[in-house]
Amino acid sequence: MELEQQIKKTIINSLELEDITIDDINVNESLFGDGLGLDSIDSLELGMALKKEFSLNLSKDKEQNKKIFYSVKTIADYIRSQQNG
Repeated sequence: MELEQQIKKTIINSLELEDITIDDINVNESLFGDGLGLDSIDSLELGMALKKEFSLNLSKDKEQNKKIFYSVKTIADYIRSQQNG
């Protein structure tokens, strides 16, 4: 399964988004606010789920994490950089 699809599945499962399918999530769209509409509590839960699933090391820098968690694409890019780096 493509990394982006895996991330979408993790978002849906970890946040129990029952009304949303993988196809509903645009890889370039913001996950927060006007995009998918996630909030800060969702970001914590999602961060924990992604950390567990992909063995991520997340930054302690809030601004850096905002950039990482902007969209499915930015998360995928970060995961790839961690795995290659």
